[in-house]
Amino acid sequence: MATTKITAEDLPNLLANDIKVKVAGVDCDGILRGKVMSKEKFLGIAQKGFGFSSAVFGWDMQDVLYTTEANIAPADSGYVDFLAVPDLNSFRRIPWEDDIPFFLVRFVQNDKPVSADGRSMLRSICDKLAANNCKGMAGVELEFMNFQTPSEDGYSANGSQTRDIAAFLDKNAPGALRPLTAGSFSYSATRPVAYKKYFYDIFDTSARFDCGIEGWHTEGGPGVYEAALKVCDVSDMADKVSLFKLLAKSIGVEHGITPCFMAKPMQGQPGSSGHIHVSLTDLEGKNLFARDTPDPNAPWSDAANLSDLGRHFLAGVLEALPDIMPLFAPTINSYKRLVENFWAPVNISWGLEDRMASVRIITPPVCKPGATRFEVRIPGADLHPHYALSVILAAGWRGVEKKLDIKVPPVNVQKAEGIKADLLPNTLEEALRRFNDKGSIAREILDPEFVDFFTATREHELRVWREAVTDWEFKRYIETV
Repeated sequence: MATTKITAEDLPNLLANDIKVKVAGVDCDGILRGKVMSKEKFLGIAQKGFGFSSAVFGWDMQDVLYTTEANIAPADSGYVDFLAVPDLNSFRRIPWEDDIPFFLVRFVQNDKPVSADGRSMLRSICDKLAANNCKGMAGVELEFMNFQTPSEDGYSANGSQTRDIAAFLDKNAPGALRPLTAGSFSYSATRPVAYKKYFYDIFDTSARFDCGIEGWHTEGGPGVYEAALKVCDVSDMADKVSLFKLLAKSIGVEHGITPCFMAKPMQGQPGSSGHIHVSLTDLEGKNLFARDTPDPNAPWSDAANLSDLGRHFLAGVLEALPDIMPLFAPTINSYKRLVENFWAPVNISWGLEDRMASVRIITPPVCKPGATRFEVRIPGADLHPHYALSVILAAGWRGVEKKLDIKVPPVNVQKAEGIKADLLPNTLEEALRRFNDKGSIAREILDPEFVDFFTATREHELRVWREAVTDWEFKRYIETV
């Protein structure tokens, strides 16, 4: 990404030695949808934008048209074009594609941002914060399992082929897939050596693609890696999460490996998280969650080093959690991760340095005041980063505007006093019911048109799931019923 603002006048020099440009936008499943165009074409549309079929918000992740009416791109519209406007400051070059220039886009219709466009949604919330002398900062930790990519019928002699897992799964059960390594070796110093070229290729290429990794290690579960992306402005961080997934999958192709960002790829193993660290600063960079000195009158010692604004923000997030779950856990599979005893939160909870809580508080003396932040631990690796970051900021800022108090004691107090925390929705169906309710906080803090749209897309997902015959059903009932 450019460190200085790029204008259309800069483009001829910037692209002087190129003949083509790649562009992409982010759909409602967090998938990059784009194309390659000639440099001349790109220079002609760089300011005004170009036509991009609205079908990208009219079909699911498998390009199947929604079975429930999605009002952003209804069938009776004929899937007319949206305007895709390049974000010139998203410029970077793709190292694994011969350094082709790359730009992200925003989607516009009738001179207004498309409400389902997560990049525009997040920008709108950031503009609101900026008007109040605030800026959001974020870091995201992505865990993902890595599989040896099989040939269509099986595995090559060295255990890897560079093609298509989908073709393999047409003829084999998912359990036949082989993780890169067996066993669970968190923070292993030796496990990365088995696939060191792949392991370090991702790290090094991330730096070249402006998706810099701060920490990179093995995690719990067979063949699991974790990438902690370097903290930056929230809008940049959301983009970098989407682009890191693109990078990992692309590098994987070259090494005969398929990275998997499902929240729960394997039964009986820990899930793959997408923890979000978030803070607010003023426009000069001062952390607004930090308190100058500990508060002896704090309602709980866990909040002693949180500013009043930080407490209000936390209260807003906690109050909204049950109503915004689909934006943290957007798939059927997401909720397979959110079970007890697998390092994933199941209730409305918070606590200082508590990794079992939904929101982990990180303040002095654990960190410097400037690093005071919240870690929202609900999202899995399947998160839509723009939606998730948008709703965290919107929920937290609602708490600031309403000066909400934290109503839930921290986890240690709950345990000491025998308080049972309220559970979060544990299925997509239940989460969607809360999200779509007329009195939902989601409807208060997000565009109602978006809430209607996203509800329709998830209802479609539920319908497709209900109609599916799973391996579990077939094995259980084939001979017994």
